[in-house]
Amino acid sequence: MPTQPDGRPSWDQYFMEIATLVAKRSTCLRRAVGAIIVKNKRILATGYNGAPSGIRHCAEVGCLREKMQVASGERHELCRGIHAEQNAIIQAAYHGVPIQGASLYCTNLPCSICTKMLINAGIKKIYYRSGYADQLSKELLEETKIELIKVC
Repeated sequence: MPTQPDGRPSWDQYFMEIATLVAKRSTCLRRAVGAIIVKNKRILATGYNGAPSGIRHCAEVGCLREKMQVASGERHELCRGIHAEQNAIIQAAYHGVPIQGASLYCTNLPCSICTKMLINAGIKKIYYRSGYADQLSKELLEETKIELIKVC
């Protein structure tokens, strides 16, 4: 991973590494995803994918999507979990933290449902590490003014 001349990670690398650490809290059996919302180099909210508070995790009851053989990127509603991006937006709202004009750092490119939420939440930039099999998400992002940046 390239660093600055002083050996420290760039801000984008720093925030992506934090998103990667957040993903380690995930309870999803298929894919661990972490997301953080940042504005003016300050973390406003974090989120990882997993079941809502007070609901048993997939790690406890099994993966509904696996049982139903749902392909990645399809039928997002058939899941006990909430996506990392959704949890970050919810956390900000729950604590009254405005996120309009902020950036999202996420270990994966958001799905179409998360993309629509990020558009309406006023997110201006999305930094991601890996892609995601959701063609509608790609089309929605191409249509917006949200800047999409891949961080390796």
